[in-house]
Amino acid sequence: MNMLRENRPSRQVLVALRRIMQAVDSHSRRLMQRTGLSVPQILVLQALESGGEPIGTGALAERLSLTQGTVSSILERLEKKGLIRRERAGSDRRRVQITLTDAGLATLADAPETLHEDFLRRFGELADWEQTQIVASLQRVAELMRADTLAVTPLLDPASDADVDMSPPTENN
Repeated sequence: MNMLRENRPSRQVLVALRRIMQAVDSHSRRLMQRTGLSVPQILVLQALESGGEPIGTGALAERLSLTQGTVSSILERLEKKGLIRRERAGSDRRRVQITLTDAGLATLADAPETLHEDFLRRFGELADWEQTQIVASLQRVAELMRADTLAVTPLLDPASDADVDMSPPTENN
């Protein structure tokens, strides 16, 4: 008998995971259609806006928990669209400072809430015990799928990235 045809808890988990993947994919496509930007591009713009002043690529990458190479390629696309400006910093010509343009600010003002922002808001409204239960359950699912050691970056609210433990799970956590 095919285990996926049975209505077992394992099937319910797989269906829930598939729904999550579809929600992320669907939201990303809608965001791209509406703004012409990907979720990481929007998050870079949001990080620039929240900082309020020019920032270097390294500091921006750190704020977003992304590599400098990833951020640099995102910045190239945003600059071509006229949404950001990269300028050499005063006396040290090696340093580049990134700022939002007026077009970048307007794009952010018109952009819908990201799925990440919606999730963070709704997750934050849950009781502490429920948040803990969800985290533990998802970490266990990741282990069962042999995905617990993959190096991944949460593309969440950049302001909260400093609070996220980016280390791979161990037996103790």
